[in-house]
Amino acid sequence: MNSSKPTLALQSKDRNRGEGYLKFQLNRGTAAVLPVKYTQEAIVVPVESITSMPNMPSCILGLMNWRSRIVWIIDLPRMFNLESLDQQFRQYNIIIIRVESVILGLVVQEVKGTTKFQPEEICSPIGQVASSLVPYLCGCIVQQQEIFLVLDAQAITQSSVLQDN
Repeated sequence: MNSSKPTLALQSKDRNRGEGYLKFQLNRGTAAVLPVKYTQEAIVVPVESITSMPNMPSCILGLMNWRSRIVWIIDLPRMFNLESLDQQFRQYNIIIIRVESVILGLVVQEVKGTTKFQPEEICSPIGQVASSLVPYLCGCIVQQQEIFLVLDAQAITQSSVLQDN
C-alpha cells in the first residue's frame, strides 16, 4: 500500500483552490499579478484610440471609450516611477479594472495569462522592492527565481496621483 499518492492528489487539489490572478509584465524587468476579481478584461487597442487630455500627470495617457463607457487610461509603470514603456508602440496592452464604481484602464507591457496562488504564498514586499511601490502592493510572491508584485487594485484606484485631477 502506497499512501503517498492520496497526499499528492490532495496537494494538487489545494493548489487548484488558490485565488485567481492575472499575470503580466509591467515593463521589461517587472512581473506582476492582479486579483482576477478586479479585472474586467484585457484588451489590445491602437494608440490612436486614446484621447490625450491636457494638464494631466504624465502617467495619465488620456480617455478611451470602452463598452460605451469613458475610461481613464493609466501608464502603470510610469505611475509607479518604474522604467516607462517604449513610446514607439503602435498599440497598448490594457487591463481594465473595476473597484466598486471606479473603472480604469492600466497599460502594461504584456499580459501573460492567469495563475493561482494560495494566500499564504504572498509575503511582505518590504525589503524586496522599492519603497515607492509598497503602497500599491498587497505583497509579493517569489516563484521559480522570479518576484511577482501582487498589486492592490483599491490602492491604485485611490492613488493621490489620480485623485488630484
